[in-house]
Amino acid sequence: MPRLILLIAIVTTLVILVRRAQQQPPHKRRGAYLQIILGSAVIGVIILTLMGKMHWVGAALTGLLVLARQTLPLLIRLLPVLGSFRSQGATARGKQSEVASQILRMSLDHDTGSLSGVVLEGRYKDWLLDELDRQQLDDLMAFCQTEDADSVQLLASYLEQRFPDDAGHTEQGEGAPTQPSTEPSRREALAVLGLNEEAEREDIIAAHRALIQKLHPDRGGNDYLAAKINEAKDFLLN
Repeated sequence: MPRLILLIAIVTTLVILVRRAQQQPPHKRRGAYLQIILGSAVIGVIILTLMGKMHWVGAALTGLLVLARQTLPLLIRLLPVLGSFRSQGATARGKQSEVASQILRMSLDHDTGSLSGVVLEGRYKDWLLDELDRQQLDDLMAFCQTEDADSVQLLASYLEQRFPDDAGHTEQGEGAPTQPSTEPSRREALAVLGLNEEAEREDIIAAHRALIQKLHPDRGGNDYLAAKINEAKDFLLN
């Protein structure tokens, strides 16, 4: 009887954990499933060891493997040599600009001009915009319209690029709540231009020139992002 109760408890816990993993954004599900597998393996090894059906050496090795899996990302971040390789890789990929609102954080790749983003609030919190289908994006747009005007503009910018032949996003962006514009902080302005704290006047001007050429409305770019880039440059230079 105790074994049956234990088995039911384990199965129930696994079902709950799997359902929670299924509710995670797609890019996080793999990690969640891996945690479930590792946790199940540890529990199974412990039970078999207590029942005398597994040698303690096997249990110890299983524990070490799980520990190694958990600490490996931290070790990679701490090793300076590997850290330098990671930095070189980031440089090779090019710079990115970042614009954040209440609901969205958007990134613009300087080399390709492509937009990507992550949801910060609401039903799709932590989801990447690229993971959402059109119906989900429309649902997100409706949420943005009731909460934050800047988020409406950012999402409309993304939709314009992802669905260039569909004008529905323009209609959805109309009627958004208006909010007074707030002056960005230095850190936010630098992020918009894709610069770090060591950036000087010449770096700011060069970054602005390169970005505005890609996004200026007269060149078929996005007027909202172009305005944000101009605002960031003006703030940093003044």
